[in-house]
Amino acid sequence: MLNKIILILFLGIQTLGFAQTTAEEKKEEHKPEIVTFVGILHPIATFTSPENHYNFKDYYVVAFPVGINFWKTHTRGFSFEIVPTIKTENGLSKASNITFHPGFLGRINQNTTYSIRAGFETSGRYGITPILTKILARQDGLSYFASATFPLRTGNNLPISLAPGILVGIAF
Repeated sequence: MLNKIILILFLGIQTLGFAQTTAEEKKEEHKPEIVTFVGILHPIATFTSPENHYNFKDYYVVAFPVGINFWKTHTRGFSFEIVPTIKTENGLSKASNITFHPGFLGRINQNTTYSIRAGFETSGRYGITPILTKILARQDGLSYFASATFPLRTGNNLPISLAPGILVGIAF
């Protein structure tokens, strides 16, 4: 049941987001734009039942998103991201997961975007990831940004979880 709710929520948000075409977009010719990016993601905590887990406490998790954004219009686009994750615990580190992250983009203003991504993890988990991104600085064709991520996951016979994180990166 929860899986169906997540799917309906994801599809509903995307339908509403892409159905909103402003009069400006209709008038203005927009040449499609491609932007690539890399970053470093630090999950803060994982909130789940029966207990929550906190990064930097008993273990350390870091992820390295690499992706490409296809801006169809000035305010709407599609994105695909691959996110390998490394976990260090008890003195051992290993690549622990890879997330395949397709999704849709919306531009709020010149420096702020939102995205909603489907998340498919090699660990067997899946769900949605809402993201809010702010460009902090632009220089020589590069954009330095920070994002707040909110991955909501289910699957693999585990309870639902929410794992907010902070992502910093460079788009070019």
